[in-house]
Amino acid sequence: MYRAGLNDLDAVMAIARRASFRSAARDLAMSTTALSNAIAKLEADLGVRLFNRTTRSVSLTDAGRRFVEQVGPALQDIHAAMEAARSQQATPSGTLRINTFPTAAREILLPLVLEFLRRYPQVHLDLVTEGELVDIVAEGFDLGVRGAAQVPSDMIAVSLGQPQRFAVAGSPSYFSKRDRPRIPSDLLDHPCVRVRLPNGALYRWQFEKGGQTAQIEVHGPLTLDEASLARAAVLEGTGIGFFMEPDVRADLQAGRLVRVLEDWTPPFGGLCLYYPGRRNPSAALKAFIGLARELARPSAR
Repeated sequence: MYRAGLNDLDAVMAIARRASFRSAARDLAMSTTALSNAIAKLEADLGVRLFNRTTRSVSLTDAGRRFVEQVGPALQDIHAAMEAARSQQATPSGTLRINTFPTAAREILLPLVLEFLRRYPQVHLDLVTEGELVDIVAEGFDLGVRGAAQVPSDMIAVSLGQPQRFAVAGSPSYFSKRDRPRIPSDLLDHPCVRVRLPNGALYRWQFEKGGQTAQIEVHGPLTLDEASLARAAVLEGTGIGFFMEPDVRADLQAGRLVRVLEDWTPPFGGLCLYYPGRRNPSAALKAFIGLARELARPSAR
């Protein structure tokens, strides 16, 4: 006789949270087919459908909604008990899930993530990047990495050190034919590569100098939603781009891109690692936070 296990219940909660079998399968590190089969077995055992499924959407049935409402709190208690047990481990192990955005992921990959794996080879790190800020607790993450201003007030934050900066840049070939902008409003006379935010809005380029601020709604032939694509377009001379400095630092140093308006892009708050307060964090979580604090100290850089 089939008996539902903890993994099956976690699968139900992941699908309910994501409203997508594909996204839930990615969170659970399993194939969509395997996830679908597991849910089908659970539904057969319960004798009810938990989800309404079409080719375009997934939603809870009435029975599924009641199931999630009853199982959810109990499942949280079970996981809390398991975390309490894991916190007694002498050697960090298991999986840590981290949510961040692409630029930050590139910044922390070498100094923090890979260094952690070298020190603690029994831990698996699942690093998920997405532009939009998410509720890391509701989405099943252990940690988040965002700019200091984006860290939720109910989270414990650990500064990762260096402040961030924006960089406005174009290719040498582009500026060989055009004057360089001296003030932000000069950008209105240039074709610019526009950026679309995760919520669909177009990003207005932000500047500050000597207490004076400016937000410029640029215009240009191309709108993109990924920094690497914008970088590629600007390298080809399409126009001027607005980047997080780490995304184009190597290009600026090598002369592949020319920086402008640098005096209008001062440093601002750096990246922070953040996590919810837990009474019994796992040994792996404590080790990751400890390494982040260690590497953020001036003597460690």
